[in-house]
Amino acid sequence: MKVLLDQQQLEAGVERMARDIESLYGGKPLTIIGIMTGSVVLLADLIRKLEMPLRVGVIQTSSYRGTSRGSLTINSELMLDITDRDVLLIDDIFDTGHTLKEVIQLMNSLGPSSLRSAVLLKKSGRQEVQLIPDFVAFDIPDEFVVGYGLDFNDEYRNLPYLACLEPSDLVTSPTTV
Repeated sequence: MKVLLDQQQLEAGVERMARDIESLYGGKPLTIIGIMTGSVVLLADLIRKLEMPLRVGVIQTSSYRGTSRGSLTINSELMLDITDRDVLLIDDIFDTGHTLKEVIQLMNSLGPSSLRSAVLLKKSGRQEVQLIPDFVAFDIPDEFVVGYGLDFNDEYRNLPYLACLEPSDLVTSPTTV
C-alpha cells in the first residue's frame, strides 16, 4: 500500500472545501447530508470547519462488494426533512458517478430549495454519468484507494491518510468476504 494523500494534505483539502462552501452560502443555514459509510470522516472534519448554522443527517447507500460494483441500495430512514432547505450532499468519492446521481435524484424529489454536492475525491477517467460535483477536494488517479473513511471489504476506514492498494492487497482472504 502506498500513501497518496497524507494527513496534512487531507486537512488542507477539507479546509479549502469548507472555505468554498462558506463563500457560496454566506451565513445562510445549511442542511448537510452525508452518504454513509464512506463519508463519515469527511463529514465530521468538514462540519467542524464550517462557521454557519448547520443541520446534519445521513443517508446510507451500498453498491460495492470488494472492488466490484453491484446494484445500489439506498436507506433514507435516518435522513432529515429537507423540504425547502438548502442541502449539501457529502460523499467520499466520485468514481463512476452512479451513486451520487441516484441519491441526487431521490433527494430532488423531496423538495429542497437547493441541492449541491461535495466529494473528497474525484477519480480521473471513471465517470459514466453526466454530473459534476459542486465541490471537490482532490482529483486523484484511477487507483483503488482506502483510508479516511474509504474501505476495502470494510477494512482500512480508520487510516488517517489516503492510500492506494497494490494488486496484492486486493486479494480477498476468506475472513474478509
